[in-house]
Amino acid sequence: MGRGTWSWNVSDGLWEIARPLIPPSRVRPQGGGTLDTPDETLFAAIVYVLVGGCAWRQLPPCFGISKSTAHRRFLIWSRAGFWGRLHEAVSHRLDDGGLIDVTRVVSTPPTSGLKKGGDHTGPSPVDRGKPGSKMRVLSDANGLPLLVGVPAGNTHDSEGLKPIIGGHQTRHDPHRGRYFKPQRLHADKAYDRADLRRWLRWKRIGVRIARKGIESSERSGRRRWVIERTMSWLSGYRRLSPRYERHPRNYPAFLGLAAALCCYKRLARLTT
Repeated sequence: MGRGTWSWNVSDGLWEIARPLIPPSRVRPQGGGTLDTPDETLFAAIVYVLVGGCAWRQLPPCFGISKSTAHRRFLIWSRAGFWGRLHEAVSHRLDDGGLIDVTRVVSTPPTSGLKKGGDHTGPSPVDRGKPGSKMRVLSDANGLPLLVGVPAGNTHDSEGLKPIIGGHQTRHDPHRGRYFKPQRLHADKAYDRADLRRWLRWKRIGVRIARKGIESSERSGRRRWVIERTMSWLSGYRRLSPRYERHPRNYPAFLGLAAALCCYKRLARLTT
């Protein structure tokens, strides 16, 4: 089956990376299913929802699939961890080309507003107590999102540093022993805690955390603009901001896909 008019939002290179990672389709016991719908079409429809921020029922007819078909396949792939594997696979392609710079990593967690309630949310301390969640991101020196997470809006910034650094250090390719280790961490004053500094030094990671009452915001801003630009890239995917997803798995899935797309755009630009 040839590529349809929807193919504008999924390049051949991205589909080449995604195709071997997609879980195999299953026949439902009650009959029916979506075995006749190409995975590439479903993948493109999900990317369209992420980029445009539309509801599933607003998918254009050019995809030739129903809202329930696209949404169901999104849930199946999310449960299988497909989006995280796609993000990791694109990151590995970048690393193979020497395009990831972990001499310096940057972390900061802005808050995303919430529309419909759901898990992994809480009252935001910076938005009049409105419910929300955070996009916690760890980027490399060039702003590529290496690892993403979704804590509740009322979770203190410093509580997420160990999980995101630990998750970054333990991710690897089991076949090739891939291992990333940041040399220095840059973060704002929200992470200024003695125990976190000790923990980072124990991990042999250089500490570049702004100190409360000592360092001005201008000095930390020299590195902060990198992660702020990364958050601008991610927020450009309209399904992420504000948050519409109620289920705790759906929003991180969309965030993982957005991070993969950000990384692939850099890969495509620097390898062509």
